[in-house]
Amino acid sequence: MSRAGARVGVGTRFRYDGETVEVVELAATTAGNEVVLKDTRGSVRRLSLKELLFSDRAEIVPEQTGPAADDAEEIASVVLSQLRDDERRRILERAEHVREVLTGYRSGSPELGREGEPRTEYADDAPAEARYAAKARELGVSVRTVKQWVADFRRHGEAGLAPKRGQSRPTQPPGDERWAEMALEVMAEHTDQSRPSRTLVIERTRARVIARFGPGVVPQPSRATAFRILEDLERRHPLFRLSTKRNRDIAHRPEGVYGKLRPTRPGEYLLMDTTRLDVFAFDPLTLKWVQAELTVAMDWYTRCITGIRVTPVSTKAVDVSAVLYQCFRPRPAPRDWPRHAVWPEHGIPCKVLVDVEAAVGGGLASPPLVPETLVVDHGKVYVSEHLTSVCRRMGLSIQPARLRTGRDKGPVERYFRTVREGLLEALPGYKGPDIHSRGESPEDDAFFFLDELEAIIREWTAAVYHCRPHSSLVDPGLPGLRMSPSQMFEHGMARAGYIEVPRDRDLAFEFLQTKWRTIQHYGVEIDRRRYRGPGLNGLSGMNSPYDGPVRNGWPFQVDPDDITRIYFRAPDRRWHTLTWEHAPAAGMPLSEDALVFARKLAAAKYRFPDDRLAVADLLERWNLGLGTTLAERRMALRLSREQAAIELPDADEPLAALPSVRRALGQDDETPALSPGEPEEAEAGDDDEADVEDLIGEDDFYADALEDV
Repeated sequence: MSRAGARVGVGTRFRYDGETVEVVELAATTAGNEVVLKDTRGSVRRLSLKELLFSDRAEIVPEQTGPAADDAEEIASVVLSQLRDDERRRILERAEHVREVLTGYRSGSPELGREGEPRTEYADDAPAEARYAAKARELGVSVRTVKQWVADFRRHGEAGLAPKRGQSRPTQPPGDERWAEMALEVMAEHTDQSRPSRTLVIERTRARVIARFGPGVVPQPSRATAFRILEDLERRHPLFRLSTKRNRDIAHRPEGVYGKLRPTRPGEYLLMDTTRLDVFAFDPLTLKWVQAELTVAMDWYTRCITGIRVTPVSTKAVDVSAVLYQCFRPRPAPRDWPRHAVWPEHGIPCKVLVDVEAAVGGGLASPPLVPETLVVDHGKVYVSEHLTSVCRRMGLSIQPARLRTGRDKGPVERYFRTVREGLLEALPGYKGPDIHSRGESPEDDAFFFLDELEAIIREWTAAVYHCRPHSSLVDPGLPGLRMSPSQMFEHGMARAGYIEVPRDRDLAFEFLQTKWRTIQHYGVEIDRRRYRGPGLNGLSGMNSPYDGPVRNGWPFQVDPDDITRIYFRAPDRRWHTLTWEHAPAAGMPLSEDALVFARKLAAAKYRFPDDRLAVADLLERWNLGLGTTLAERRMALRLSREQAAIELPDADEPLAALPSVRRALGQDDETPALSPGEPEEAEAGDDDEADVEDLIGEDDFYADALEDV
């Protein structure tokens, strides 16, 4: 039997750095065993024996043949694991017969011999040929077969007695290989196009084969064979079976091994993304359905949702900043929420507290976590200067995901799917994930306003999603335990020993846009709007300490969704609120786009318009539901919201009294709770902010706005 070992001593040869060397001396030193090597040129070098045996630079040259890692035969475990139970029993029985031929004992050892062993024909003094002949007569096979069994057993043990099977080869499509390669090339060209039929791919492949190789060179398969070839190629490049979007995702998979960020504590990575909801909301001004977008922030380690915002299409950078701000200052939880859905105001898990009810206040809707790194896609709102400057100020790193690689934000994408399957499907106005899943007229059932829809999603996330075990939340030390996001937060805090919390609530003002303006005796003017406030007292005519883009300018924080107020940090480092002079005329938040549009309307109607007249005319127009364009409709929807992007409002009236909401939240006694599933999947929306220059036109857009009222 060949041996796997080789002796190392004087005369043993090695290949060291590609050169053949020979051991000429072994020496024992205080640092360990060493060897002296001599190469073919007579040069001598001294190395440690450990370096010679375990380094990748050295390889022994054995003097005798033996097993090697590059042998053509499969290893014993692979061969034996392919056998069926009956085949394995026959192999074990055959191995006993071979051992009896070699040793006289079926077990192969006298100490484990059975009664009556060794038999006379297999005794030690019996010749080998006599033993082969006796075993051949006993089993009814030829002597040559027995000898082959013995040889195979000596070389490979019991695995050598297994049935000889051909080595596995990669499955090749039927027909000519060149035709299959050309068909795969045609299929790859349709990755980013609409799905073709199999007949079209076959015809184009045949034409391309003739054009490239010439007529009659490559045999053309029959129609049935061509369909079988495409079926085999479908496993390599999906084109016909799955959706076109899924096929594109598969085609753009990376060629190498997948990498993955591995969070180790709460707040290490924060995933942010935006998706268009598969449910219609209701426009309170035009009495029409609208499409809404959901922007969320998720802590990767715990899967806790730390920020939620529902906006009309399209999401702006200030909306994303508002979601990020909720990580610093979560919204208060409504009084009617169940206790298990409420977080203590300081963010410490409830189980850590001695007396939960002793916590001050009603609690928070989500845990406050200051993230260390944001993982976002390449949408305009996520790579905007506004968001990047805020992250730079807050000390947050931004990790952009790879283009067209949704798996980089897999948990938050899975959350979007969970929201659709666990909540939105049960709400009126649900329109399905695609046009093929849409009902006849789902917009007829839409009656949730945007703020109501946001409140429903926020309550479902806190009461159901945060409390349901997820298959992806696993502690490596307890692989069988599945934890919920709230339990994972407790586990992460105990593991890390700390959590990052906001240090100053006034950092919220830094999430707003900065504009540089000078301070005049009448106040501050921004885009022809004048702001005044006590914070400007004594600063008129004073030299600015800032070296900004405007000479002698001061920085002011502006919220584009509410231009009735701006914020200013005085030299005493305290924040002050400045109010627009025409804010009382509006009586509600007014966006910057809405004011620009109001000025256009006033200029077309009056000869000498001003902002007061423009706002009054716009409010009158919207109150009558006479919006004319899609852009005007979006601005009206933003205007109708009761809260600005960054403010923390009081808890709204509960929406759980609605039957559909009660069913979605699992609060209906007659309807079982829905299974929300684990975290998440969908596409992020882009900031398709309408151009203000196209706001006028389409006079008949809302001609039927009140048709069904």
